[in-house]
Amino acid sequence: MAETSSFMSDFIGKCGGYAVIDGGFATELERHGADLNDPLWSAKCLIDSPHLVRRVHLDYLDAGANIILTASYQATFQGFEAKGFSREEAESLLRKSVEIACEAREIYYDRCTKDSWDFMENGRSPRRPILVAASVGSYGAYLADGSEYSGNYGDAITLEALKDFNRRRVQVLANSGADLIAFETIPNKLEAKAYAELLEEEGIEIPAWFSFNSKDGINVVNGDPISECASIADSCKHVVAVGINCTPPRFIHGLVTSIRKATSKPILIYPNSGETYDGQTKQWVKSSGTVDEDFVSYIVKWREAGASLFGGCCRTTPKTIRGIARELSDKN
Repeated sequence: MAETSSFMSDFIGKCGGYAVIDGGFATELERHGADLNDPLWSAKCLIDSPHLVRRVHLDYLDAGANIILTASYQATFQGFEAKGFSREEAESLLRKSVEIACEAREIYYDRCTKDSWDFMENGRSPRRPILVAASVGSYGAYLADGSEYSGNYGDAITLEALKDFNRRRVQVLANSGADLIAFETIPNKLEAKAYAELLEEEGIEIPAWFSFNSKDGINVVNGDPISECASIADSCKHVVAVGINCTPPRFIHGLVTSIRKATSKPILIYPNSGETYDGQTKQWVKSSGTVDEDFVSYIVKWREAGASLFGGCCRTTPKTIRGIARELSDKN
């Protein structure tokens, strides 16, 4: 693990001082014709339409992403088993999520070799640096009731229960060929602590990032202060970056400022479009209050505040990511 501490800062350096993360996955799968009305959500496509998963990865690579996240956010042993899959089949599907993303990266590189300026410009590095991040959604994502947006799991869900829930999934993803594990949409301090302890206990060899969500710009969604959550990430040697996802753009600046006070690790941000998810109706609704116009124009301010990895979450598209990549490249 000695080299982990500089893993992300080295990668950001290779990318030119900032890195671009991909954008919303489920919305894009639906745009390509997938039906995701299912507790497995985007992970359903690992079973019935892996070609669409590959296509969405390629759309984001074409848009300029340096980091693509696997379609495993909602992929859990418990979720697959509820669908009648065996444990072995569930493992195979988790591995498949990483294999498809790695395949997309290879296809992209092959294409670029043939026809892209990416490979010719100034005789510089022949390949744009690209990482595959194995996505791990929170326990609330598995419940598929929107509770990753509240973080209220009830008293029955203890630290040990969360570790046991995630243990095998993390082991499988860590050994599937991904470059890192992305723990996403973490809604409370308890789950961050569970992940940190799990990485330690299992001796996970690949690095990880922790990304939290907020609905007030000060705390994570269950009310725990973002500064305390960032401190857990800071003290875990496996964690190479910490930040915010699936949060309205208007809260990002303040959250980056708070995280910066708690850690010197690279900060990542990939907000959603500014809408709010309704767990009852399973619909995205326009938020009341401040309207979030296209957030690409805020990227430079967020970078000045201390963030160095930028992407989009729910309801953002390859167009958003292309805009982010262009904005950063213009200002560099």
